[in-house]
Amino acid sequence: MKESHEQQTRPAGLEGDPIQFEVMTEIGIINQLADNLFQNQLPKGMTVAQFSVLNHLLRLDTQETISQLANAMQVAQPTMSSTVRKLEDKGFVALVHEPDDRRIRRVCVTAAGAAVRKEAIASLTPMAETLRREIPDQLWYDILPQLHQIRVILDGLRP
Repeated sequence: MKESHEQQTRPAGLEGDPIQFEVMTEIGIINQLADNLFQNQLPKGMTVAQFSVLNHLLRLDTQETISQLANAMQVAQPTMSSTVRKLEDKGFVALVHEPDDRRIRRVCVTAAGAAVRKEAIASLTPMAETLRREIPDQLWYDILPQLHQIRVILDGLRP
């Protein structure tokens, strides 16, 4: 059910709530909306969780163990094992043995995985164009450093 205009424009918190709570609530709502819109644009059969693993590894230009990925994505190791297995079945990642310790396997994005990530990003063009029309580019550049700072601080607070 779509929210009414009044609900959409209502502040994220209640009167008297700390501003930090209101901002984090807005970020949470934006995240839910973006994930749902993004899920509808992803290539058939790909989930946001699967895309997130590909994006994480490619963004950091790294290979990680399933345990490291689970920690980075803040999910249980069995959940990450399932996500990686599905990506491996699709040919988007490969598990590569560590040369010094063959018991350790790292998740490596394949060329097909990099290509499907690029395809997923391209599928967002209509949404990006709508955002570009509605929100000036400068605002995106202005808010990015603050969002980055919030992310770094929150990441440092993780258990």
